[in-house]
Amino acid sequence: MMARRTFLILIALAGLLVPAVALAQPPGLEALTITEGEDGQTWSLSIQVLVLMTLLTLLPAGLLMMTSFTRIIIVLAILRQAMGTASTPSNQVLIGLALFLTLFVMAPVFQEVNDTALQPYLAEEMAPDEALEAASEPMRDFMVAQTRESDLGLFLRIAGYDQVEGPEDVPFTVLVPAFMTSELKTAFTIGFIIYLPFLVIDLVVASTLMSMGMLMLSPMIISLPFKILLFVLVDGWSLLMGTLAASFFI
Repeated sequence: MMARRTFLILIALAGLLVPAVALAQPPGLEALTITEGEDGQTWSLSIQVLVLMTLLTLLPAGLLMMTSFTRIIIVLAILRQAMGTASTPSNQVLIGLALFLTLFVMAPVFQEVNDTALQPYLAEEMAPDEALEAASEPMRDFMVAQTRESDLGLFLRIAGYDQVEGPEDVPFTVLVPAFMTSELKTAFTIGFIIYLPFLVIDLVVASTLMSMGMLMLSPMIISLPFKILLFVLVDGWSLLMGTLAASFFI
């Protein structure tokens, strides 16, 4: 009983102390502060941090929809399927390869974004909207260079844009889906070419086993070592990575 009374007294004291502590604390920063100046309106730091955190949540979508990551990861996944290795390399390895190859391919674009938009913004030489517009230009140039004219024309017609004077006039709402459609086409085309030699090995092994009457033996068990040997002998990883990287600079 004494322990219970002591516990209740401590809870009551804590309830009395909480409002006092709250009143003793200084008021926090305002969530929204807009300062009128000669150059226009200036947002408070808290709002800028909030906008930055919101943009970071969109970073994975931007990586998938506006960079070379999608083409690379699809080709690597098709390669694993063609070789018949169910989980080797693992998903983590494939994503790591695709991510760092994407950084290699996009390095000139990111460098231009840093020089023309990020550094001037950090030096307070450029407003946020101006920095965003400057950063979009290198990304636009990269995406337009990888987008087929037929795909771009398709989405322009769907969006109701009859005529566009140049690539700089194409809105991002049209350019992004056109770019993704072209990337999917290119990735599956490369994957088909990669799949063919492994398919030939499977057909040869399957027909050989059938002619020998070994119908109960799975051809995948026999063809897998030959496919791995073929891929190693032709230096497949270097050839594949070099081809993928070069496909963005043609």
